[in-house]
Amino acid sequence: MKIINGGVTAPIGFKAADTAAGIKYQGRTDMAMVYSEADCTVAGTFTTNVVKAAPVIWDRDVVVKGGSGRVIVVNSGIANACTGEKGMDICEKTAEATAKKLGVKPEQVCIGSTGVIGMQIPVEKITAGVEALADKLSDGLEASERAAKAIMTTDTVHKMMAVEIELSGKKVTIGAMTKGSGMIHPNMCTMLCYISTDAAISNEMLQQALSASVADSYNMITVDGDTSTNDTCFIMANGMAGNDKIVAKGADFDTFCEAINCINTTLAKKMAADGEGATHLFETIVNGAKSKDEAVILAKSVVGSSLCKAAIYGKDANCGRFMCALGYSGVDFNPDKVDIYFESKAGSVLVVDKGAAPLFDEDLALKILSEEEVSVRCEMNEGDASATAWGCDLTYDYVKINADYRS
Repeated sequence: MKIINGGVTAPIGFKAADTAAGIKYQGRTDMAMVYSEADCTVAGTFTTNVVKAAPVIWDRDVVVKGGSGRVIVVNSGIANACTGEKGMDICEKTAEATAKKLGVKPEQVCIGSTGVIGMQIPVEKITAGVEALADKLSDGLEASERAAKAIMTTDTVHKMMAVEIELSGKKVTIGAMTKGSGMIHPNMCTMLCYISTDAAISNEMLQQALSASVADSYNMITVDGDTSTNDTCFIMANGMAGNDKIVAKGADFDTFCEAINCINTTLAKKMAADGEGATHLFETIVNGAKSKDEAVILAKSVVGSSLCKAAIYGKDANCGRFMCALGYSGVDFNPDKVDIYFESKAGSVLVVDKGAAPLFDEDLALKILSEEEVSVRCEMNEGDASATAWGCDLTYDYVKINADYRS
């Protein structure tokens, strides 16, 4: 596997575009389109929030029906959530306008929205945006970058990635773009993720690969404990690389899964690091748990704790908070077996030794916690299962950003 400089236009046959439709934001782009020259197999995972945005319902139907995909249309600024029948009407009109302009079927159009919940999208702006996007479609790195920037809300940086692999002797490329900064919490986390690939793979195997990857990547990040109404991870595979079509598990499927997992894990960490107001990427590693399920619960409990997140922000080696977060996770374990380490590129320090706080070098701990990426490693010493979760510190700016987000 080779990581390359690229995004959603990196695979053969994919183009992208951006435009300023003025849906909510002024003076910046706020719509993006991803287009495939050939029909694609599709797969997706979506928010577990009972309150689902209209685009989530639309895209889920596309996936469930097992059809093909050709186009992704995304807007930022307004989430098209809690919008009732009018919200679904917006999705239908967006798909119809896209289909007419590009000569595809409405059911081949994936739709995404992100932004303020409860506002209606002006239909004339979204359809005009579709027209503008279709006329600007192009391949190349710049098109990927511009599309990734157009779907940002409170993100401070755009997020994209691409990799190359070999399947049945053919070079296959996978590209992706994501957005996500706030209202992020499993499952799935507040995010939009769109993945493109020129691999030939069936809908069933594509869904298996995506679902398995999401469980260990996007479902393992948290910023603020709020699960969004709009979370979507959608992938289109057009088969233009010419590899033998993957229709069952085997070596090619394993290679494809490894690549998808690399992309999703990398982008998940970028979202956690870009959490609203964040100054640190906060990683929690749990080793030696009795089962994978318990390791996941423990890791999420620590990385999601407001007190632990505040300690990371304050560079405060307050080890008791991390033991406390393990203890209320709901997992039954022996506290007297637990060891906890603070780690970063500045070093490693043991702050909990068999359930008790030892004397440790406070100056070293401060240096470790002062790095941009900080890890808390919890050794449970009760089994051989592990899990890793990612989040960020809790800062004053998080409240400032969210206190007046709508206005």
